[in-house]
Amino acid sequence: MTPRDTQPAASAQPTSLRELAWLFGRLGVTTFGGPAAHTAMMEDEVVRRRGWMTHAQFLDLLGATNLIPGPNSTEMAIHIGHARARWAGLVVAGVCFILPAALIVTAIAWAYVRFGALPEVAGVLYGVKPVIIAVVVQALWGLGRSAMKTWLLRGVAVAALAASLAGVNEMIVLAAAGVVVGTRRSLAERRTDRAASWFPFPLIGAAATGTTVATAFGLGPLFLVFLKVGSVLFGSGYVLLALLRGDLVDRLHWLTESQLLDAVAVGQFTPGPVFTTATFIGYVLGGPSAAAVATLGIFLPAFVFVAISGPLVPRLRRSALAGAVLDGVNAASLALMAAVTIQLGRAAIIDLPTAALAAISAVVLIRFKPNSTWLVLGGAIAGSVLAYGPW
Repeated sequence: MTPRDTQPAASAQPTSLRELAWLFGRLGVTTFGGPAAHTAMMEDEVVRRRGWMTHAQFLDLLGATNLIPGPNSTEMAIHIGHARARWAGLVVAGVCFILPAALIVTAIAWAYVRFGALPEVAGVLYGVKPVIIAVVVQALWGLGRSAMKTWLLRGVAVAALAASLAGVNEMIVLAAAGVVVGTRRSLAERRTDRAASWFPFPLIGAAATGTTVATAFGLGPLFLVFLKVGSVLFGSGYVLLALLRGDLVDRLHWLTESQLLDAVAVGQFTPGPVFTTATFIGYVLGGPSAAAVATLGIFLPAFVFVAISGPLVPRLRRSALAGAVLDGVNAASLALMAAVTIQLGRAAIIDLPTAALAAISAVVLIRFKPNSTWLVLGGAIAGSVLAYGPW
């Protein structure tokens, strides 16, 4: 019997839309640290605290999310909503995760346009980042015990971690992991042709490098720019920066380099999805209506991709070959989370106070298993006190 077989079943109790709205609305306000941290906090809420799904089911959704373009943590919220309350849950979970962050970013954009500067948040991030490290490590430990069922998967995870740290593109890492594990299964079953038939991701190069004629600013062109970005973007905030720079700075000349960097910074230091960078840009370019249009454009593809791919995940798991490929992708997905955590750790744990915050958070998580939201808020308070205190 494998760990997947011995895990307790997920809760069969139906989840109300109100409960989904409350959970993902709260997460949209308190999830700092990027997709890896967001995923870790969702795992804490959905698997550990509520028992809505098992580690294995959560991993399958994580693997599927990594194979489609768009904001990974938002797509995880949408997947979870669909799994718990079907199509209405898909919409409610996604919108409630996005909306609080978009409103926060809109307020910051208003201040930026009015006063010409970003608010000071260094103290908050100083305390939040080391806490996030502990939260992500705990999630990786729990998910890893479910994902690493064989020595082959453990080896694939180690190789994926090394490749990611060496700078290999994350889609290459995920695809290679899936092919290695899938090929191992196909050699036994002589079904190699199926190994690539379900890979749903498009070729980003062709879509992202197409040339278009410069266009005057308008809500329609703005929507299309962000719809394209949301439809083709794989990867980190750095990839988002590259795509937005190509369109908004170089081709359309709607933004300056400085404004674009400020927009990406806002997406990074505010809670919720990093893609709310689009909200900030829209507001700077055309006020509240443009902010809403840009936000809709960049997030709409995520709902479409999840709606298409979500129902396929159980079918993939029932197929021996596709399930093997998904196992490989899951192992690589955790390796990518680990690589991001290592990189974040280097920037987050920079002195004795931040090391102490990370260590205390880890002990509290292991010993008392509190809601991770409270730890993040505690870290924000501690960081502000340490940064702006009278000493």
